[in-house]
Amino acid sequence: MRLHHVQVSCPPGGEDAARRFYGEGLGLPEVDKPPVLAARGGCWFRDGDVEVHVGVEQPFAPARKAHPAFLVDDLDAVAVRLESLGFLVDRSEEATFPGHRRFHTADGNGNRVEVLG
Repeated sequence: MRLHHVQVSCPPGGEDAARRFYGEGLGLPEVDKPPVLAARGGCWFRDGDVEVHVGVEQPFAPARKAHPAFLVDDLDAVAVRLESLGFLVDRSEEATFPGHRRFHTADGNGNRVEVLG
């Protein structure tokens, strides 16, 4: 079994905030949604086997505990890029996951995200 994608939610109109975080911040290229699904709004990102679907949800409440975790090659570079875009990077649990350094942040719509190196 393999994981195909992770879906996070955004409010109506939250796609640009998602693009800023997942596209600019994490460097995930945006891909076209299938036409039958594109009418629902949202956006998709994919890089190799990593796929994130951002779906519009009304009413919207950001996920504050449940979260995707992304494994990156250069944790510090990603942290700096996110901070330069205005995203808060919380390094308080950096050494609490054996075998990895990590930080937590929130995407442009307030959903919790973990990044590990």
